[in-house]
Amino acid sequence: MKTIIKNVDNLLTNNDSYTQAVDLLTKGEVVAFPTETVYGLGAIATNEEAVAKIFEAKGRPQDNPLIVHIGSKEEMMAFTQDIPKLAEVCMDAFWPGPLTLILPLRPNTLAKNVTAGLQTVGVRMPEHKVALELLKQLKQPVAAPSANKSGKPSPTKAVHVHHDLEGKIPLILDGGTTGIGLESTVIEFVNDLPTILRPGGVTKEMLEKVIGQVGEAQPTDEKEAPRAPGMKYAHYAPDSPVYLIEASLVKLKEAVEKIHNEQKKVAIIASESFRHINVDYFFSLGKEDQLSDAAHLLYQALRDCDETDADIILVPVLSKAGVGTAIMNRLEKAADGRWFYS
Repeated sequence: MKTIIKNVDNLLTNNDSYTQAVDLLTKGEVVAFPTETVYGLGAIATNEEAVAKIFEAKGRPQDNPLIVHIGSKEEMMAFTQDIPKLAEVCMDAFWPGPLTLILPLRPNTLAKNVTAGLQTVGVRMPEHKVALELLKQLKQPVAAPSANKSGKPSPTKAVHVHHDLEGKIPLILDGGTTGIGLESTVIEFVNDLPTILRPGGVTKEMLEKVIGQVGEAQPTDEKEAPRAPGMKYAHYAPDSPVYLIEASLVKLKEAVEKIHNEQKKVAIIASESFRHINVDYFFSLGKEDQLSDAAHLLYQALRDCDETDADIILVPVLSKAGVGTAIMNRLEKAADGRWFYS
């Protein structure tokens, strides 16, 4: 299969690209497209054979549910039911945007492999001109996880999608670099206390200003099926092992020296305040106090590490304030629980 990339930065001159994408999706194919978070790999959510192509292209475990993307709230009414009042408040406050709501599933509506057997479904309306235009032209719900090889860093550019999925999917809509750079926040309303299953661009603090107290779920156990995407460990990982380390210049210098003494090469992913350490490779997350920049740059940095011969990747921990919670969530999964102690 040949993978075609179509540039759709200018909506006014790219009607043919959307027509091609809609035609492919309608015929049961998959298409990669940008959202404000990361690039997604979409298939019509009512077509089980089409959705199966997502899992096949990504090498994604079948027990990992998919998020359904919609272009209008009306589409959601066909496959959800008994929507909690607090969920409706969140829709009004944060849609379109990087917030996925786990809602009760209306039986016999979506393809079974979308929800991994759960009685709930994750739904969001993306805030990206290309994604919304595609969804509005299609007029059908689209199941779309991140458009990358399963377990690897999510794609923030079309070239990342092409690197991972070339020859496995027919079309990539190139809408430039994504804005936020981390996947959407996922929140469920199953119990009395709304609970964040995956942190993202809509922070706990932002949610609590709108709906009051919000809980935070622990990562899924290895033997337990995830209730939402991104809940398992060993996720978002580059080829070389990632180790978290205390955010201390002294500790980082000691760690680099120890690794070099073992005749190994080391890469550091960190804020600019760590740039002057004598390291083999340095990938910046921007200024120390700019967490939104760090979120935007994180996956690119993790992918850039794969272009080096680094034996180990060190990442000093970031503050868990605001979007820092989401950044550290991704880094803890990329490191799979590993910490470096010199």
